[in-house]
Amino acid sequence: MKILLADDDHDLLALIAFTLTQSGFAVVKASDGITALQLFKNESPDLVVLDINMPGANGFAVCEKIREQSRVPVMMLTVRGEEEDLVKALELGADDYLNKPFSPRTLIARVKALLRRAGIEANTAPMTSGRIKLDVDEYSVQVGSKETIRLTKLETRLLQMLIANAGHTVSSDRLLLQVWGHKGAGDRQLLKQLVHRVRQKIEIDPAIPQLLQTAAAGYKLIVE
Repeated sequence: MKILLADDDHDLLALIAFTLTQSGFAVVKASDGITALQLFKNESPDLVVLDINMPGANGFAVCEKIREQSRVPVMMLTVRGEEEDLVKALELGADDYLNKPFSPRTLIARVKALLRRAGIEANTAPMTSGRIKLDVDEYSVQVGSKETIRLTKLETRLLQMLIANAGHTVSSDRLLLQVWGHKGAGDRQLLKQLVHRVRQKIEIDPAIPQLLQTAAAGYKLIVE
C-alpha cells in the first residue's frame, strides 16, 4: 500500500516517511505542491498526506486538484489549528486532518482509521514491480515463478524503497535514512553489505546483477 507524503519540512518529511515505512507502507515523498501533484499522477497512491503550507502549490491547491480526478483518501497536516483552515480543507474534499506536533502512534492510528473508512484494508498487500513481489508483512520476496525467499527486516526495507522507486536511482543517503531510520544510523559499507545479501537472494548471478544495479549515486531496481 502506497502513501504520498508532501511536506516542505525535510526533517519532518523524513521522520514521517520512516514511521509509515516501519508500519509496512510504501512512501513516496514531495517537498512542494507541484512535485506532489506530479507524483500523484505517476505513482497512483492509495492515500495522500499533505502539509497545508508548501511552496509551489499549497496543500489546499493540491487537495483541490486531486479531488478533480480522484476520491483517494486525503489527510491534511497543519501547525495552525485554526478552524477556518480546517473547514476549508474539509470543504475542498480532505477526509481528515492532523495538527502538528503529533506522535508517530497517533499518525499511524489516524492513517489506518482513514483507510478503514474508505473501505481499504490497512494490512499491506504484496508490493509488485515487474517479476518481483515483496510481502512486507511476511518479510519475503518472490522473483517470477521461483520459490519465495525469506528476508530480514533490513533487507525488506531496502527492497521496499527500491520497488517504490523502481526504474529510478535511489541515492545511498536516502536508502541509509530509509533502512536505518535517521542520518548516521548506518554507513555506506553497511549498505553495500546489505545490497550484497539481497543480490544473493534475488539475482540469478549475484556477480552480474540484472535486477539490483549500482548507479552513480546509489542503487536502482531494474524491472521488466
